[in-house]
This record gives sequence, C-alpha cells and structure tokens, in this order.
Amino acid sequence: MRNRIWSLVAVVALLAVAASSSAQDPSSEEDLAEFDKGSQTIDVSTYPEEMQQKYEIFAERCSKCHTLARPINSDYALEEEWSRYVKRMMRKPGSGIAPKEAKQIFEFLAYDSSVRKKELIEKKKVQQGS
Repeated sequence: MRNRIWSLVAVVALLAVAASSSAQDPSSEEDLAEFDKGSQTIDVSTYPEEMQQKYEIFAERCSKCHTLARPINSDYALEEEWSRYVKRMMRKPGSGIAPKEAKQIFEFLAYDSSVRKKELIEKKKVQQGS
C-alpha cells in the first residue's frame, strides 16, 4: 500500500513538472502565427561584415525548421532570451546547428536586437528592474 501511495505521489509530481515547463514557453501557436506573418528578411547592409556573415548562417540554419520571420519578428530581445531560444533550437532533431554555429547565430540575434529592438530591450530591462 505504501509503495502505491509513493508511486502516485511521484506520478503527480512528474505531471506537475511537465505542466509547469510547458507553461513556461512564452510563444503560443497564435503568437507564432503572428510572428510568421512579418518580414522574412533583415536588411543587414549597414551591419558590420562579421554580422552580415553571421546573418547568412542564421538564415541558412534557422530556415530549415521554421520561417525566418519567426525569430525576426518575435518579442525576444534580451541576450538571455536569445541564448535560451538558440539552445532550444539547437536541440531540435534535424536542426543541424553545431555549437560553433549556435554561438554565431546567438551573436547575430543579440546584435540585431540591439539595433532593431532598442525600445523593446529598454522596456524589458525596466520590467526586470535592471
């Protein structure tokens, strides 16, 4: 009887953990659909050459699994958000994103946000109390 109770407690705990981890994903299907409607490209012609090269890696790798519009138009702006996002995408089966490429993609997304999403970064920092 005691083993059954502990088994039940373990199952309930696992279900609670699973539910909370799925609830932490900030992008609902509706959000993703909205992000996918936006621009598919970024004009990087004024970006440093290094960032233009990283954009090419971003475009090549990330478009394998989803539209480029999704990350381009997402509400991610802070470095910690991009770090989590890139790590999550890297772990997806078939992503083909090697650690070196993940670093370059992250660096591009962080730089791009600092250029295109300045207001969003400031807003999020205020919300965090930074």
